[in-house]
Amino acid sequence: MKFMGTLIAIKDIEESKRFYHDVLGLNVLADFGANVTLQGGVVLQTIESWKSFIYSDDVILHSNAGELYFEEEDINAFCKHLDSFNICYIHELLEHPWGQRVVRFYDPDKHIIEVAEKLDNVILRFKNEGLSAEETAIRMGIPLDYVKSILNKKLN
Repeated sequence: MKFMGTLIAIKDIEESKRFYHDVLGLNVLADFGANVTLQGGVVLQTIESWKSFIYSDDVILHSNAGELYFEEEDINAFCKHLDSFNICYIHELLEHPWGQRVVRFYDPDKHIIEVAEKLDNVILRFKNEGLSAEETAIRMGIPLDYVKSILNKKLN
């Protein structure tokens, strides 16, 4: 078995294609009208066609029960990029207790989008701030071996 992606029900296929392309940079890989596959395994399905597939009219948007998670190389530049759109934020850029910086917002159909700083970059940021590998592992709550492997990979 192979996981192929995440399908989300949406109201307006054209609006969602624009949003995911313009805001998140995801290009269309396949467009079948009511079903569109984007880069990264995100699949958009119109609500009307989705209802017919699940044999139910009970489709609830804005449930806050999950999110699409993305990582960004330069989180500060991405947040500046968001300024050019009418984004409905859950929260603007914040730093979690383990040090990773994230922003969360809604897509046009109120699906939660999280864009986070890559964990490798958090490790490098802590190194640049003077934390040892051991201190970084403790601060982030991750294995020391993982921190060391990232530092060895990035610094060599």
